[in-house]
Amino acid sequence: MPNRLTAWIASDIVALTLREGALHVALVRRQAAAERGKWALPGGFLLDGESAEDAAHRELAEETGLEAAGVRLEQLATYSAPDRDTAHTTRVISVAWLALAADLPDAAAGTDAADAAWVPVEKALRMRLAFDHRQILRDGVERARAKLEYTTAATAFLPETFTLSDLRAVYAAVWGEDLDAANFHRKLTRADGFLEDTGEVRTGRGRPATLYRAGPATELNPPFMR
Repeated sequence: MPNRLTAWIASDIVALTLREGALHVALVRRQAAAERGKWALPGGFLLDGESAEDAAHRELAEETGLEAAGVRLEQLATYSAPDRDTAHTTRVISVAWLALAADLPDAAAGTDAADAAWVPVEKALRMRLAFDHRQILRDGVERARAKLEYTTAATAFLPETFTLSDLRAVYAAVWGEDLDAANFHRKLTRADGFLEDTGEVRTGRGRPATLYRAGPATELNPPFMR
């Protein structure tokens, strides 16, 4: 008969937003003894009677000051390598989450973190993060990039109304590449249920720009590939 596994369950969050036109991730400087002082993704152990999703929302608020409202959260993957957390004598399994949101405030360290900050993703991917958090971050960023191909998730990074140029800036920041404006506008305005014309425009320098809102679709049809 196999030995029964004793393990702790944690929720870790890859929280992404756009700041100054670049994709950023929320990181916290660990205050707990395990990997103390290292930068890590927000996260922590589940409390008694708490779901992994509820723990993700709680830890995001406790460690960074970011509340659940306005954050699109989805499960990313489960990380269960036996040696992923050698700082604890009990095995630790992490349920990782991807959180996307627009116009998030400055990250503020809560009770469980010594510091919190929004860090450009390209910089964070070069940092020596605690545990296996750099791999989780890589997986989260790739999931976000893929979601922009097949779903309408790009609107999660935008306010309620936006222009096509705003939307193109999201794709450019998440994918890390410039996009041809004419081709982008033609394809995205033809996608079923992706965008709704508000009938309003944004004025400023140059030609007034049509304002859109997110349509009812959740999947991008046809897909818009990198």
